[in-house]
Amino acid sequence: MPIEFLLMALLLAIAVVITRIEDLFAAAMLFSIFSLLSAGLFTLMDAVDVAFTEAAVGAGISTVLILGTLALTSEREYQSEFKPMPVIVVLITGAALIYGTEDMPYYGDPHAPIHNEVTEGFIEGTKKDVGMPNIVTAVLASYRGYDTYGETMVVFTAGIGVILLLGGPKREPDDVEVDG
Repeated sequence: MPIEFLLMALLLAIAVVITRIEDLFAAAMLFSIFSLLSAGLFTLMDAVDVAFTEAAVGAGISTVLILGTLALTSEREYQSEFKPMPVIVVLITGAALIYGTEDMPYYGDPHAPIHNEVTEGFIEGTKKDVGMPNIVTAVLASYRGYDTYGETMVVFTAGIGVILLLGGPKREPDDVEVDG
């Protein structure tokens, strides 16, 4: 059994447990584990830049922010009545995403366009199009510039959130006078 299927099964199991659990601290830890497993899956799929971002933001900073929020709220989630509309929206969105992937090449297909056309264009065109000797730097800074900029902004915003959370003003306990 390939490791990708094992990781997907673990991700699915964790997602189901997260939806059913009422202890918010345990849910926060499971979210962190989910993000870490996702980063591992992205690494196996040769998307190392996405894996780094997922590990830093999903398993790292998001966990700190969630735990900081839990410090200011209650420890348990109180269940409300079932509302079918969010489930319907999720099912429709999931069906649209699955439909959108129908014409994609299979995972690992050696005849996929990324293995035949795009890579050669990057290798041959980097020096004359971008003027950088390093192909990886040229791809990240030029060809995928908006994507890299977006990832940088996500990490920057998360970092600012952590700084604000950890460096905020200290709250003093209320002075309570006791009659005695």
